[in-house]
Amino acid sequence: MADATRSRYPKLHIPYHSRWRHFEAGGVDRKAQLEQLMGDLPAVTKAHAMIDLTFVSVLLDAGAGPDWKYVEPATGQTFTRSEGLGVASFHAFTSGLFSSNKDRPWQADSEGLRALVTDRLASAFRVSERNPMVGLEGRAVLLRRLGEAMAEQPEVFGDELPRPSGIFDLIVPGPTVPPTADVAAHDILSQILLTLSGIWPASNAIGAVPLGDCWRHQAVRGDGLTDGWVPFHKLSQWLTYSLLEPFEWAGVRTRGLDALTALPEYRNGGLMIDSGLLRLRDEAVTAQVWQPGDELIVEWRALTVALMDEVAQQVRKLLNLDAQRLPLACVLEGGSWAAGRAMAQEKRGGLPPLQVASDGTVF
Repeated sequence: MADATRSRYPKLHIPYHSRWRHFEAGGVDRKAQLEQLMGDLPAVTKAHAMIDLTFVSVLLDAGAGPDWKYVEPATGQTFTRSEGLGVASFHAFTSGLFSSNKDRPWQADSEGLRALVTDRLASAFRVSERNPMVGLEGRAVLLRRLGEAMAEQPEVFGDELPRPSGIFDLIVPGPTVPPTADVAAHDILSQILLTLSGIWPASNAIGAVPLGDCWRHQAVRGDGLTDGWVPFHKLSQWLTYSLLEPFEWAGVRTRGLDALTALPEYRNGGLMIDSGLLRLRDEAVTAQVWQPGDELIVEWRALTVALMDEVAQQVRKLLNLDAQRLPLACVLEGGSWAAGRAMAQEKRGGLPPLQVASDGTVF
């Protein structure tokens, strides 16, 4: 991982692991493209657009499968997997797919999301029989549920036309951003978990509270109703990581980045197995297709989260950087995700070491 980090960022100026890295795929500065499209709009308005884009793009970012690709019309470049989903969602957003107002295409709002038809999403992502995407319907359902959740919470997402970027106004109230504005990463995550728990289609729940990416394991002990549950919230944490930069670009200082965990997905998890840090008791399990709630997968993901904290400490030592200069968000970007992908490509043509059935809403 340290070698991968040095190779990718020789000067060790490592950005956050974020959806915004995927918007840079192919060497194209799509953030600058979006800013150019918005022209002289106020800075806070631009921040709202970037936050809306981040929300919808991240919620579209579960695994797409090995057979899907996206050819970007403007550049002719072909992208797959996370980069393809990022670039495709960027163009879907700028075309106004998620907006109910044709005169304001650079937004996602409750009306636009609730009206999202799966076929329109498929068209935007060039999905067809010859170009299949895993979990397309699940992604469309997730965005429609986001629209419903926002409409039900105007106090968070706005009275007039609820938008995801209402979370920014809740955390940083007022027409302008004060020079002392700051936010803890954990506070962003908490708002996401509190306000959007109802969008997750998984059947996991405690009472009437949907849990989303939270699964049972018999070895896990906890207090009261938490007993037996392992919380991951991969997409919610990925969303939080990806919102850090739009908040910072708007003039808000972010802190407490290491309060978030490593992302328990198949690149970081694959690195744990492919590097030998984790070993399967029975190699035959690699031939099976598992569900996200199966104990093998829950255990794999939980160990990934725990081990990545220890790996991060060792990487910092090798690079002579402390946690302030190399927070976990930068460890993920500099090395683990890229190293996991490279090892998977070398060993299995890019496929993860364990097969997990995806509905487009977990990882």
